[in-house]
Amino acid sequence: MTPASTLTAEPGRRIRFTGYGSTTTPYPGVITGIAADTGALLIRLDGHRSNLHITPERLPDGKKLELLDEIGPVPELPMGRFHPTANDTAGSYEGVLVSEFEDGDIVLVTADPGAARTALAAYCTAMDMDVEFVSVDRMTPRWVVFEWQPEDAECQWFMRFAAEGDDMALQVHYLPV
Repeated sequence: MTPASTLTAEPGRRIRFTGYGSTTTPYPGVITGIAADTGALLIRLDGHRSNLHITPERLPDGKKLELLDEIGPVPELPMGRFHPTANDTAGSYEGVLVSEFEDGDIVLVTADPGAARTALAAYCTAMDMDVEFVSVDRMTPRWVVFEWQPEDAECQWFMRFAAEGDDMALQVHYLPV
């Protein structure tokens, strides 16, 4: 094992980052690059799609970056169609994934209209939205695909309307504003 003091911060180096969000859990990840303008390390935690910009000497108290002995190629960022999880959306409400878009449209990832209504009510309650003013009668079943976007895109993923049988299509209940 190489002493930590002799390890260099370089793309492909595995790391452990403590202090992500408000947790004290150490998260594994990889250095994907070094920002040319600031010298910050670009770090992608395992299971995440975006880079953290970390300058090790400027880490706040409670945050720690540990360089690990392992180094290899930087893993490709998954692209294309995917099935979302609770981490990719606003979360799961009554067992249904829910996502609200900037324009206010809401998508409930379920083919079951009853489950969609129950999840919508739970989501509205959690978001302090008055269910009475949500036009549930405008909710319609639709087929959609979710597609990852490049790392520097404005949004992590897009949802596009699709047809039943399209590759990776899911049935959802769509509630436009």
